[in-house]
Amino acid sequence: MNKVLDCNDCFNLPKIELHCHLDGSLRPDSVVEEIRLQNIDISEEDISNIDSLLQAPEDCESLVDYLRTFDMPLKVLQIERAIRRFTFEVFEDAFNENILYLELRFAPILHTQKGLSMKEVISAAVAGMNDAKEKYDIEGGLILCCMKNFSEEDAIKTVEAGREFLGNGVCAVDLAGPEDEGFAHKFVRAMDLAKEYGYNITVHAGEAGSAQNVEDSIKLLHAQRIGHGVRSIESEEVYRLVRDNNILLEICPTSNVQTKTVESLEKHPLIKYFNDGCYFNINTDNRTVSDTTETKECSIVSKLVCMNVDDYKKIYYNTVGAIFASDKVKQKLLNRLNK
Repeated sequence: MNKVLDCNDCFNLPKIELHCHLDGSLRPDSVVEEIRLQNIDISEEDISNIDSLLQAPEDCESLVDYLRTFDMPLKVLQIERAIRRFTFEVFEDAFNENILYLELRFAPILHTQKGLSMKEVISAAVAGMNDAKEKYDIEGGLILCCMKNFSEEDAIKTVEAGREFLGNGVCAVDLAGPEDEGFAHKFVRAMDLAKEYGYNITVHAGEAGSAQNVEDSIKLLHAQRIGHGVRSIESEEVYRLVRDNNILLEICPTSNVQTKTVESLEKHPLIKYFNDGCYFNINTDNRTVSDTTETKECSIVSKLVCMNVDDYKKIYYNTVGAIFASDKVKQKLLNRLNK
């Protein structure tokens, strides 16, 4: 019988990450450098304690509390050069831990505070990703987040802004941010338009909200994957919908504990998902905010479910089938696992 994977095994295995936020994954040293380069008005005391501003405490009170750690990153992500730089760095960090494919997400509207258009924001991120692809053997795409706490018109503007980048850097659209009950009904028109334009769609649902939000995201918003989806388990009907249709859940273990989505790692529903053969993959959510890596998250899952290499390969295969990329890229990823 194959042994349970340890941290070294998890590092050495080829990996895929589908749920990673740009603004939650910035290198602290680079943030300090950008603060100085951009002459951002922040006290020296804050700069010297930059880690505490960028990382969420382990005992966050809620998802809203967790989201406060994005305030500082957004200050440095308001100019094209910085957006390009940080996008490159996240892809570089991913490559350095054997991630072969990364889908990186961000909300263009949050980066327009100093006058950039959403198209300029997206273009800068695409350039940063392409810089990384040219330097390293890594594949990937960008997911544009529409914010649930903004209007549907803002979501439509995001969908429109990214249209010309579809297939040229942008691979999907998402709904992110604070999760209210029934949020899906607010964004039907926007996601209908995204589907019409040819976007792939993933939606944050069943994180801070109920399983009903997961069902609504699939049935009303055309979600092909679900960000988190940990509360799917709370409804037999929704769980069956997810399982029977092989809807991949983008699971982020450390983040889920921090945001009080789950009580503890030992009580994480991913254990049942694993045992029942549900489709899920393993993600960081926010590398810096949660002080984690893809390797660390894989190791956490390995310990929880006693994952061996064959188990890992099954998760990897299922993940390849759910990525928002061409068949050529999918085949490349499958070939790399079998080397």
